[in-house]
Amino acid sequence: MLNKVSLLDQKVAGQKVFVRVDFNVPLDKQQQITDDTRVRKSLKTIEYLVNEGARVILASHLGRPKGQVKPEFSLKPVAKRLQELLPDRTVKMAPDCIGTEVEAMVAELANGEILLLENLRFHKAEEANDSVFAEQLASLAELYVNDAFGAAHRAHASTHGIASLLPTVPGFLMEQELKMLGSLLSEPIRPFWAVIGGAKISDKIGVIDTLIDQADGLIIGGGMANTFLKAQGYELGASLVEQEKTSEAKQLLEVAVAKGKKILLPVDVVVAEEVKAGTVTKVVPVDGIEGEWKALDIGPKTIESYATVLRGAKTVFWNGPMGVFEIEDFRKGTEAVAKVLSEANATTVVGGGDSVAAIEQLGLADRISHISTGGGASLEFMEGKVLPGVEVLQDKA
Repeated sequence: MLNKVSLLDQKVAGQKVFVRVDFNVPLDKQQQITDDTRVRKSLKTIEYLVNEGARVILASHLGRPKGQVKPEFSLKPVAKRLQELLPDRTVKMAPDCIGTEVEAMVAELANGEILLLENLRFHKAEEANDSVFAEQLASLAELYVNDAFGAAHRAHASTHGIASLLPTVPGFLMEQELKMLGSLLSEPIRPFWAVIGGAKISDKIGVIDTLIDQADGLIIGGGMANTFLKAQGYELGASLVEQEKTSEAKQLLEVAVAKGKKILLPVDVVVAEEVKAGTVTKVVPVDGIEGEWKALDIGPKTIESYATVLRGAKTVFWNGPMGVFEIEDFRKGTEAVAKVLSEANATTVVGGGDSVAAIEQLGLADRISHISTGGGASLEFMEGKVLPGVEVLQDKA
């Protein structure tokens, strides 16, 4: 686990413990949580602390309020859900994350009680990693626990600045993330295949470059596959293509060949003229995309070829959908990958919002080795970057 001091090594009974969690959950227009995965993933750390008699102060961001108090970004729905998940515990909701009223609520906490602070990003100082704001947060507690892997790639006051002011350890979710993702880079059981999807190659050039070295092969899907296909000389009709990235895509393909690694690309695609539900679709080979037609999902031949490879893998890392997953007409490729991984005799690690959503919607979460809570963070970690929220965790002596 990257040689970090463990939460299990700390005496927490009676202590005020500041826990940075990642409760950045999706909400519908009625302010109802549509996916509580991140809340449930935090429970192991929270339950341990309350059972040990700690006074638990939870802090998170939600959405992008950009330093303004906006009711639609309040964490109140999360407090309600957390209370439902912990019916035998008291979950209180603070009106802010700093200030005299918050300090009073912290002072009144009994051992085993939980206080959820209001959205950290209601203050511009959070994302600015402001030292005064970090001090105000740190003053609430005696121990800092970072369990927000999904925010670990951000040097914010609650993920970075606060860590220099309090004893700092990872929560159990953070430990699990670092252990599972770290094993992919250090000691994967082979064959190790990476499945990379999503709309744009520009977001994932770094991780693809790293995985060409680490993995035995890469499977590419989603809109980013179009840019690779364009680099090979295919005409893509009106499909999403990052023209300015075709040379880098071509270079990645050449590097893979030089290193004896495989990069698999679609051989057929589902196309439509409009990106909307119920539109006319058809399946064509990748050299048959014409006019205003757009490639919006991988086709059946591609699904089968990808599935065949994945069934023989012993380790798989998956980040990003194979098509426009949010529209039912274009989610077959993503669902197929999810089902294959759920049945694979392999260590399977899934990260990224739509990939995780597919797993959850299909009810396959318990058949995946590890579902990462960090999309951007998992990519940067896999790329080999140092994450600010990990760097500040105390090292073992």
